[in-house]
Amino acid sequence: MTQSVTNVTAEEVMLNRHSVRNFKPGVEIPANVEKEIFTLAHSAPSAWNLQHWRFVVVKDQARKDRLRPLAYGQQQVSDASLVVLVLGDVEANLTAPAAFASAPEAVRENMLNQINGAYANPGVGHDQALKNAPLAAMQLMLAAKAKGYDSVAMGGFDHAAVVKELNVPERYVPIMMIAIGEAAKEAHASSRLPLSEIIINESF
Repeated sequence: MTQSVTNVTAEEVMLNRHSVRNFKPGVEIPANVEKEIFTLAHSAPSAWNLQHWRFVVVKDQARKDRLRPLAYGQQQVSDASLVVLVLGDVEANLTAPAAFASAPEAVRENMLNQINGAYANPGVGHDQALKNAPLAAMQLMLAAKAKGYDSVAMGGFDHAAVVKELNVPERYVPIMMIAIGEAAKEAHASSRLPLSEIIINESF
């Protein structure tokens, strides 16, 4: 397969991205393209610029095969080029000094005080991980589509077992798994509710 996707608009990427569950096994995404995909994903916004996401990228076939039963037998885990475990960082405040290293000293001190004050409240770290990591997850799927690859997000997996298999530290919580690769058959667009049922103008 040749991935020669050029001049694709953001609108086309969003409208043409559909969940794919049948991937061609054995397809390898070139290293430079893989890096571009993750670079785009990593440009997602985050509260306080703490970049609450981490990506565990699984390409080894044996490891993908071990993950498949932990994802309740979903075949795309074995067949996709990449399986990405998206994690949320519940201690993202620890990255704040690096995130604001180039900021003016007054700004840096103000932000660090603000962040550490917020994270002193119980549950804030977990809530922020759950709110922010999905932003990068969605951007990862859009980036993959922009580069000519398909994806599917999976919430159905044994979180504890996957954490054990991939040696995930307690600092991180699983958000979702995303399979990325070349579709074996074309995905079908899902139906959408009319905007009249989705948009509430001003107030309920």
